[in-house]
Amino acid sequence: MKVSFPHPIIILLGFIILAGASSHFIQSGSYERFLDSETGREVIIPGSFHEIEDTDASLYDIALSIPEGFILGADIVALILLIGGAFYVIGQTGALQEGIEALIYRFRNKQYLLLYFIGFVFAFCGATIAMQEELIAMAPVFALLAKKIEYDIRAVIALALGSALVGASFSPVNPFGSLLSQTIAQLDFEEGFAYRLIFLIAAVLIWCAYHIKFGKLKNTTSEAYQFKSVQISIRHIIILILTFGGIGVMAWGIIYKDWGYNEMSALFFVVGVSCGIIGELGINGTARAYTEGFSEMIFAGIIVGLARSVYLVLQNTAIIDPIIHAMFIPLESLPVQFAAVGLYITQTLIHIPVPSTSGQAVLTTPLAVPLMDLLGVSRQIAVLTYQYAAGLMDLITPTNGGMMAVIAAAGIKFNNWISYLWKSWLLLLGLGLISVLIALFWFS
Repeated sequence: MKVSFPHPIIILLGFIILAGASSHFIQSGSYERFLDSETGREVIIPGSFHEIEDTDASLYDIALSIPEGFILGADIVALILLIGGAFYVIGQTGALQEGIEALIYRFRNKQYLLLYFIGFVFAFCGATIAMQEELIAMAPVFALLAKKIEYDIRAVIALALGSALVGASFSPVNPFGSLLSQTIAQLDFEEGFAYRLIFLIAAVLIWCAYHIKFGKLKNTTSEAYQFKSVQISIRHIIILILTFGGIGVMAWGIIYKDWGYNEMSALFFVVGVSCGIIGELGINGTARAYTEGFSEMIFAGIIVGLARSVYLVLQNTAIIDPIIHAMFIPLESLPVQFAAVGLYITQTLIHIPVPSTSGQAVLTTPLAVPLMDLLGVSRQIAVLTYQYAAGLMDLITPTNGGMMAVIAAAGIKFNNWISYLWKSWLLLLGLGLISVLIALFWFS
C-alpha cells in the first residue's frame, strides 16, 4: 500500500489531538498580567509564574475545540470568503488575465524585473501592514502568472507570500511585530531603525534572488515568449484600478484607521460587486461568480479555523505559559552569546504553539527583557530574537493558518512547499542569527 503525505486537514487535526494529549503531561500554570496602557494589551509580569489547578482536555473538549476554533476565527474566515469571492469575480471579467499578459509582454525580455517588482511590493506590504491572509484570494492569480512565465508555482508564491512574511519578520516598522515588541521593551523606535532596515534590505534581496534563480522550470517551451502586444480595454482598466485601489485603501485603513478584518471584508465585497457589474457579468452573473468564488475559498477557511483550534486547546488547558516558562529558565545560566543563540532557538520553537506574532510578542518580550538586563546586554536583543524567529517560522509552521490557506488555495501540498522552501528558509534564519550576534556589539 502506497503511503502518502497527510492532507493539511489531517496535519492540523493531529496538532489538535497532540495539544489535547499534552495537557495530560504538562501541569497547568499561568503568569500574572497587567494591562499596558501604551499597547492596550495584557502583558506578562516577569517572575510571576505559578502553577494553577490542573486542567486536562477530554475527548469531548478536543472535539468541541474544532467548531469553537471556527467561531474564534470567524472574522478571518469571512475575510477569506469575501475577498476570495471578489477576486474570483474580478477574474471572471477577464481583467486580471489581460493585465497579467500585458505585464508579461512588457517584461518579455526581462522577466526577472517583473519578479523582483512582485517581491519588493509584497515585502513592503509585509513590512508595513503584515500582509498575509489578504493574499489567500490572490493565489489563483499567482498560479496563472507562474504558468504564463513557466515558473514553479512554489517560487511565485514564495515571491509573494514569502516576501510579505520576510518583510514582516525583518521590518523596523511592523506594528504587529517589531514595533509592538519594542514598545513592550520600552525602547525608542529610532534606536534600532537603521540597523533593522539594513538587514531588511539584505533579507529581501537574498530571498528574491534565490527564488528568481532557482524557481524557473527546467523543462520549458517557448510558449511564454510568444505573447503579442495586449491592448487592455477601458472596462478592464477601470476594474484593475478599482482592484488595486481597493488594496491601497485597505492599507490606508489598516495604518490610519485601525481597520480589522470586518472592514477589509466589507471593502472588497463592494469592490467585487462593482467590478462584476462594470465587467458586464450582470447582477445575477456577479452573484453566481461570487458563489463559485466562495466554493474555491472554503477549504482555505477550514484550514484557518482548524489552526485556531490548536491554539484554543492549549489556551483552555493553560499549558502555553508553562511551555514558555520551561524554555526560558535554562537561558539564565548561559554566557551572553550562547544565551542569545538559545533565546533565538527558543523563540523559533515557541511560534509553533503560539502562531500569532503579536501574541508571541506579548507573551515573551516581558520575559526576555529581564533576561537581557540580567546578562547586561541591550534589550534590542530581546526584540530581534523574537521578530526574526517568529516571522520566519510563519513560513513553515502548519499552525499558521494564513500560510497553510495560501498554499492550499494555490494547490500546493504542505510537504512539497517545505521540500522547496527549506534551503532558502535556513539561509534567512542564518541571516537573522548573524544579525542577533552582531547586535550584541552594535548596541553595546
